Amino acid sequence: MLGPLEAWHDRIAVPLGDQQQRFILVVLLLHVNKPVSPERITEVVWPDQPERRTLVRGYINKLRKAFDGTDAEIERTATGYVLRVDEDQIDAVRFDRLRAEAAQALQDNDQRRAVELLREAVALWRGEFLEDIDIDRIGGVEVIPPNEAHLDALGDLAELELLTGDHRSARDRMRRAVRTAPDNQKYAELLMRALIAGGDRVGAIRAFGAASGALAELGLEPGTVLRNLAERARRGEPVSSLPSRPGGFTGRSGELETIEAAAAGSDERRAVWISGAPGVGKTALAVESVHRLRHRFPDGQLLVRLNGFTPGVAPMSISEALTQLLTELGVPAEQIPDTVGRKATLYQTQLYGTKTLVVLDNAVSPEQIRPLLPEARDCFAVVTSRRMGEPDISEHVRLAPMPRADAEALFLTLIGPRVRGKSSDVASLVKRCGYLPVSITVAAALLRKHDRWSLDHLLGLMDDSGAWREGAAAIHASYQQLDEQQQQLFRLFGHLPGPDVDLVGAAALAGRDVAATRKLLHDLHEVCLLEEVAPHRYQMMDSIKEFAATAGEPPADALARLLDFYLVTLAGAVSVAYPFDRLALPDVDRESPLGVRFPVADKALAWITAERDNLMAAITYSGPDHAWRLVALIWRHFNTANRFEDWIGAVESVRTDDDHSQAHVLQRLSTAHDRCGRHRDALDLARQALERWTRLGDVAGEAAALGALAISSLQLGDHDEAMKHFEAAQAKYEQCGDLRGRAHALSMLGYLNEQHHRYDIALEQQEEAIKILRDIQHRQGLAHALNNLGAIQQHLGRLEDAIPTHFEAHEIAVELGDACVAAFALTNIADAHRLAGRLELALHHHDLAAKAAAELADPDLTARLHRDRAATARDGGNLLEALRLYLSLLDIAIGTGNRTNQSHGEIGVARTLHALDRHDEAVPHWDAAEAVFRELDQPEAEEVRAERATLACACGQR
Repeated sequence: MLGPLEAWHDRIAVPLGDQQQRFILVVLLLHVNKPVSPERITEVVWPDQPERRTLVRGYINKLRKAFDGTDAEIERTATGYVLRVDEDQIDAVRFDRLRAEAAQALQDNDQRRAVELLREAVALWRGEFLEDIDIDRIGGVEVIPPNEAHLDALGDLAELELLTGDHRSARDRMRRAVRTAPDNQKYAELLMRALIAGGDRVGAIRAFGAASGALAELGLEPGTVLRNLAERARRGEPVSSLPSRPGGFTGRSGELETIEAAAAGSDERRAVWISGAPGVGKTALAVESVHRLRHRFPDGQLLVRLNGFTPGVAPMSISEALTQLLTELGVPAEQIPDTVGRKATLYQTQLYGTKTLVVLDNAVSPEQIRPLLPEARDCFAVVTSRRMGEPDISEHVRLAPMPRADAEALFLTLIGPRVRGKSSDVASLVKRCGYLPVSITVAAALLRKHDRWSLDHLLGLMDDSGAWREGAAAIHASYQQLDEQQQQLFRLFGHLPGPDVDLVGAAALAGRDVAATRKLLHDLHEVCLLEEVAPHRYQMMDSIKEFAATAGEPPADALARLLDFYLVTLAGAVSVAYPFDRLALPDVDRESPLGVRFPVADKALAWITAERDNLMAAITYSGPDHAWRLVALIWRHFNTANRFEDWIGAVESVRTDDDHSQAHVLQRLSTAHDRCGRHRDALDLARQALERWTRLGDVAGEAAALGALAISSLQLGDHDEAMKHFEAAQAKYEQCGDLRGRAHALSMLGYLNEQHHRYDIALEQQEEAIKILRDIQHRQGLAHALNNLGAIQQHLGRLEDAIPTHFEAHEIAVELGDACVAAFALTNIADAHRLAGRLELALHHHDLAAKAAAELADPDLTARLHRDRAATARDGGNLLEALRLYLSLLDIAIGTGNRTNQSHGEIGVARTLHALDRHDEAVPHWDAAEAVFRELDQPEAEEVRAERATLACACGQR
């Protein structure tokens, strides 16, 4: 029916007869599996010709013959003819079912399933609904064609494809759609969004032009959304994390003027600090002002909620806030530094030369926001806090309760003409609300919901709440109108760990199914007791959350259900996102019926990223049993993002009291401290972890701890210990069947043998490791091993083999988003070109390596980049540059205690000073280099000794 009327059976068309017969068939189809009397059929098909009733039976018999041998049949009942057929075989019915199932899939947060269902639904359409049938002959105005539903389904599908990242499908679908409906602004919007997402800004501008032309023919102008998209296409899409503009914003004209004047000023550091009591409307004012200022800051508008006074949530650290801001600015997670200082530097660098506006909402103190204030002169910040700002930071706006006239205007704006003429009652109500916007909004929402209530009735309820402090009476009155289930969920939000919660998490917290929880959340949102900050994600304003927390203690098992949900879902997400970590993950002995399962890694990673702040808050506010497991499970997320200090900060709040939990936490702490350059601390932590794994008899844990001991020993220059630990780790990995771990240990043994010039053994070990890693498809480990193999090939003089090996490592690292491994690969390529005498190519790859590593806080990588760049500078005759780089390498090595890097720094400085004829300065570096090489038991000790013996200057005197 969705196109020309057709019937098919076993892929063969069924003849449906002449038009009269087809009309009767359509009437039966429109009432499928329901009786239709001959009189009714006659009335529909032949209006005003009742005598034609005698024809109905003949046409029915012809249709029966047409359907002979199919699953469809026409029965005669006491009340008329019934077309019996499986309704799912009728495309119009099936279309409706698929749309309904897609809607349910969306409610269940399964966007991918919804896309599949909608694609199947829209594929049923072959043209207009019954396009070859005269609608007047089958019911006329009584027939409601599903054409509008088709348009909606096309738009819904494209919207979902954009949300799931499939902008190409959305683009192609909407290109076809706008040809059939060129004046459909929603279709034009979706097409422009898809083109912008695909980087085709010119195409988006052309689509805007076509839509504008089609609308002009109807005497219409393009809407705001289309105009904004066109502007975004012209300028390039700016970053923005602003919430939507607050509806019904009223008053505050003086404060808005102050903010706008400050934004237009020329102070060295331009910012406004908005302070005031809870519920006074600080955030709403900030968001409203920023929306008014957007045109002045076209390069982006960012908002960070600092949780300074959010109940149940620790104030956001400066490090976390900088990470969020850098992420919003488009810096890849793996390129965000680990230290606060370097994050702050990168943040200010990203803002330099831009016109960007930053909202720092709910600050706990001036100290929290100082590093977050933009220093670029064309940027601007709006800060909100309950505390007063300091004069050196910004312009200050102290927000008092609203003036009476503005408070009344706000209430009237929110409630409409319903209370017109009741000025004295309105005045009493806003006074009872303390002239606070939050309370006025809640009171108005309550009155809107109960459209039979009078204003007097609402005032009576608020007077009954007299025990509550002024301003909270409206919240209390609204709370009193909730049923028991709604009140319970409201109270639970008062004790929620984390800034927000999604639909499924809220269901776990409430102990209800998703559908029931969705209804409760909708009810609370309807009366403004909750905010929906994203689709199916909710938060409670701080002042309301404070009230909710005092309204009663939550059931003892409620938070446990939420923590179980987080723990079970996180365990599943980590298992899917990082499959090679499965042997190292802690057991989760909890259950959660609502725990989410993830079919692919992308979905799992997206969930971890979306819930990270809630998971970190859960660590702080949960008991030891949940906390240490959450810390261990989320470790890989922070490791991959190179955010070790942030993770270490979370561990400080965790208390463990048994070998099992301590071993898991100590193991990961060791790696984190090692990556931060604290090798001795890392070594001690790895020893503690190994003791516990050994007592537990956990072979996989022992293997991991031995590997950590080996890495730290290597960094500290104890190669014999490192070799011993890697060999022991390899045996343990083999015992427990961990191929990834065995390959890692083999590759590191190959690296150590390479350092001691045992190249044949090293080559064999690297090749064996690479074979294992290719077989198990562990690409990150493969990239590391390829870099190690390429280094051996360089030592063997096989430079033309080494360069492709390093290029493969680089390609894998780029594909995985691992900037650290990519930088190592590039500096290895540079070194190979240097050894081949191609210094220009070497310098080019040095530059590429430096760019890849620019924002990484990895001391070992930085040391290696300095070492290789110094060697190229020395070979190119730039001895002063080489000396500077070698001295920097030496500083890094001494700071981290890395003896291997120190040996390379000492010998580099010694040789460069000798080449500069600064022999007396060189002598202590010759001595130190020889001593460190001897300590490391490396052949270079004798090579240095022999080299010095040939020198006639002070460098050769011993």
